[in-house]
Amino acid sequence: MTYRSTMAWIFGWVWVVFAVLNTADLIIRGTMPVALVVGSVLGVITFLVFVLSLRPATITEETGVRVRNPFRNVFLPWHTVDDVEVSNAITIKAGELRVRCWTPQPSARERAKAVRQAGSSRSGRSGRSGRYPTSEPVRSKGERAAAEALAGRTHADWVAEQIRELAGRNKRKTGGEATVTWSPSAIAAAAAAGALVIAAVIAASL
Repeated sequence: MTYRSTMAWIFGWVWVVFAVLNTADLIIRGTMPVALVVGSVLGVITFLVFVLSLRPATITEETGVRVRNPFRNVFLPWHTVDDVEVSNAITIKAGELRVRCWTPQPSARERAKAVRQAGSSRSGRSGRSGRYPTSEPVRSKGERAAAEALAGRTHADWVAEQIRELAGRNKRKTGGEATVTWSPSAIAAAAAAGALVIAAVIAASL
């Protein structure tokens, strides 16, 4: 299962389409060195969108959890996962290793909304307040229990709970060591963006 920020992912692909269309326009109608300078700006922004919006993900697999941050790839077999905490981000503890997940992150707005929902659930309020209040359909015992369990929790809290459960269930079924590596795609994108900037500076100075 892949967990990421949906809005950031959508924005990332919208920007990629925008950048491709503008690059094609620069190739067809642009003139040097202006086209190269504008292209380098598009390239740098696209690189940032890629590493900050499209690449980050937290992926649960059969043998462990894989964390893709902007420049690093981390794989933790289930037996190495000791605990999962949530503050302003999900942090997975594996021995002395602390892996901070770039996504999903609970925003302050999302956390405040979850707290309000928790308070509403505890007070037992339903329907709308006002001159013409409305009532909600009567929920079953299971539905009420599910609502109470989710009250006060953000998406990041829910993802952290899934990781804890999978680690506990599969701790004796996996082997291997935790690995932390640089992302080849992120490094390649950074090199390409840097090359564009250098080429634009040289072209503009001629």
